[in-house]
Amino acid sequence: MNTIDDAQRAPRVLVAFASRHGSTEAIAREIAGRLQAGGCAPTTRSAELVEDPAAFDAYVVGSAVYMGRWMPAARDFVTRNQRVLMTKPVWLFSSGPVGSPARPETGPNDGAVALAEVRAIEHRVLPGRLDHSVLSFPERIAVQVVGAPDGDFRDWAAIHGWADTIAAELLRRLAGTPRVGV
Repeated sequence: MNTIDDAQRAPRVLVAFASRHGSTEAIAREIAGRLQAGGCAPTTRSAELVEDPAAFDAYVVGSAVYMGRWMPAARDFVTRNQRVLMTKPVWLFSSGPVGSPARPETGPNDGAVALAEVRAIEHRVLPGRLDHSVLSFPERIAVQVVGAPDGDFRDWAAIHGWADTIAAELLRRLAGTPRVGV
């Protein structure tokens, strides 16, 4: 068995997401792509399918937001893995507000709660995408009540910049923390 020090190994990053209609998953996959381009080794998984989060050096966890709440899969992931997440770098994101001005106006509260629970480095609120044609009847009523417009409001340049910052921070942290890896 060969051992490789961390200066030679790319940081393993779990990008876990909860997405109902695919918009948040697309953001997570874009973040993973940028992390890979930045020298990290990302794995992208739906939060409910993550089996062993302890195998990673860092985490990016995101959720679609409905009525100010993270999806249950993301909340459950953070709660179930709190002890592991507290020991390594974590970044969180919420995807949901749409339009200009953003609707709904109130920010997601679960991201802020998760930030404190796992001592995350940051919680970023990212504009999302809303396609009324794929919504269930109750979802259409909810978005009508808050006045959320149809459209794709994701800011890919901002997402890329944030992911690039995460990659640089992870490489800096890993270079300063010698460990034995495989």
